[in-house]
Amino acid sequence: MTSQNRHDLPKTAGIIRLLSERTINRIAAGEVVERPASAVKEIVENSVDAGATRVDVVMREGGRALIQVTDDGRGMDADELNLAVERHATSKLTDEDLVNIASLGFRGEALASIGAVARLSVTSRARGSDDAWAVRVEAGKKHAVEPAAFGEGTRVEVRDLFYATPARLKFMKTARTEYSQAADVMKRLAMAHPDIAFSLSDGDRTTFRAPPVASLTGDARLERLGAILGREFRENAIEIDAEREGLRLTGFAGLPTYSRGNAMQQFLFVNGRPVKDKLLTGAVRGAYQDYLARDRHPVLALFLDVPAEFVDVNVHPAKAEVRFKDAGLVRGMIVSALRHGLNAAGHRASTTVASAALGAIRPEGTTSLPWGRGHERPTLPQGFQDVVRDMYAPTESAGLRLSDNEQMAFERRGDMAMPSARAPEHGDPAAMPQHTGAPEYPLGTARGQVHATYIVSQTADGIVIVDQHAAHERLVYERMKKQIAATGVARQSLLLPEVVELEDGPAERLIARTEELAGLGLIIEPFGEGAVMVREVPAMLGKMDVPGLVRDLADELTELDEALSLKERLEEVCGTMACHGSVRAGRRLTVDEMNALLREMEATPHSGQCNHGRPTYVELKLSDIEKLFGRR
Repeated sequence: MTSQNRHDLPKTAGIIRLLSERTINRIAAGEVVERPASAVKEIVENSVDAGATRVDVVMREGGRALIQVTDDGRGMDADELNLAVERHATSKLTDEDLVNIASLGFRGEALASIGAVARLSVTSRARGSDDAWAVRVEAGKKHAVEPAAFGEGTRVEVRDLFYATPARLKFMKTARTEYSQAADVMKRLAMAHPDIAFSLSDGDRTTFRAPPVASLTGDARLERLGAILGREFRENAIEIDAEREGLRLTGFAGLPTYSRGNAMQQFLFVNGRPVKDKLLTGAVRGAYQDYLARDRHPVLALFLDVPAEFVDVNVHPAKAEVRFKDAGLVRGMIVSALRHGLNAAGHRASTTVASAALGAIRPEGTTSLPWGRGHERPTLPQGFQDVVRDMYAPTESAGLRLSDNEQMAFERRGDMAMPSARAPEHGDPAAMPQHTGAPEYPLGTARGQVHATYIVSQTADGIVIVDQHAAHERLVYERMKKQIAATGVARQSLLLPEVVELEDGPAERLIARTEELAGLGLIIEPFGEGAVMVREVPAMLGKMDVPGLVRDLADELTELDEALSLKERLEEVCGTMACHGSVRAGRRLTVDEMNALLREMEATPHSGQCNHGRPTYVELKLSDIEKLFGRR
């Protein structure tokens, strides 16, 4: 700094002095109360900690004019109320232990911080008491506690948020945006506490309401999640329940074919606390990486319960992030639990696949009926006409070609025999041959192939259309993964070992994982300080940038403590090989081949979606088809 610059500094620069209590409170408020949603979160969490069974929130002008939170919790007497609005006052700590936090609230700054930048009033009546009390704090100035009229519980009102710090107002978004942020907070808290009733109103109408459910687990938990995330999530979610070394993970996760373009519908909770944590979101990404394209994200709500001493919840002012004593244990548990749940789902695909297909084939310009009023027959898109026509047309049809030998071979199979696929006279659908004692397979029995690309099968109550290339690609991929797991990854030696220069820390992390990396086909050894020597690499990766791979692995280990990059690259190669080794679109299949593909899909996990998360089949129920043709 030049002499000229030093003279330009304020005269008070360099003089150490204590800030006023008012300024300190406003600084604390800036950390805790970033926006109206932050205030809602802090106050509602206090209501939950107070044992409330009902919490009602009202916000006007997006929370700028008013935030009102009313609960039926245990309430406070006059002395408790007087302390509740002081800085660092809390009922959540009993022995100055800052680690074993068993409640949602802790930091003890919420009410004092809100009162420093707004007009705050708290009215409360302790459970079993005849007296209610109220206290006001305006811009950090606390008024005396006064008698009030109020039922059991507590009501917190925040008016004119940030009026004492006008500069903060220009950072607020529109009232609609701020209200939406608060609604997201309410939804997360409602997911975490299904036994509590929550509501959110803008003062004129209630926009969010979550009635309490009877239980905290299983179907009751799913009922609350379905009420918030929608019926489709409830229909397409798989239950997650795992326990390891005192940790418990429960919740529900959507099928891969029920995914989104962003991660906004991923809800993660630790001991009932909603969190947005990189470790947890990274674990979810790792669990689904084998089933979704990189630009797709699963929908899920996971609840992790750990001993209080296992997690530090005080590492972020808004308590949005946590720190675990053993992050690797948590991450591994999430990945394995999600993958186990996805495996258990088998070939199941989301119900939204059929809904989307039906929506795509409905004619445009519809009224209350899909094709208008009266008895007009629907005009369907040509693609669907082809499918239905080819199912019920003679086998000479251009779309469905079965040779006589293939038809006879199909009919000879005792385990899945069906009558001839030839249509009856006049093409009457009601007279079509049906199952005659054949086993009822989930994906049905093949009736033919459409446009040398799609297999059409008939189930007990509908039809299934299979994309033969996408389905076989997943099957080949799963076979390859089993082979890798059974025999290990083949390695190839480098003609000249390659030395990769790194910093000391990343190099040490790599050396510490030598055995695990060897299992993935990468053989390394230390080579002086801050360097490793690579002797062998996975043969599947072929010609590659060895230094780039090693540096990426070092970065991954630094952030996630697990060598994901190598696994991802191996899986990408597997996916590419599976794509080239699978049945291509345009190849004609025999009926035996079609049925064999269907049976293998039924026996293979994840066969409901291809390696990129797209559905491999669409199932249409007979009732849906009848609606399209006006029979219902």
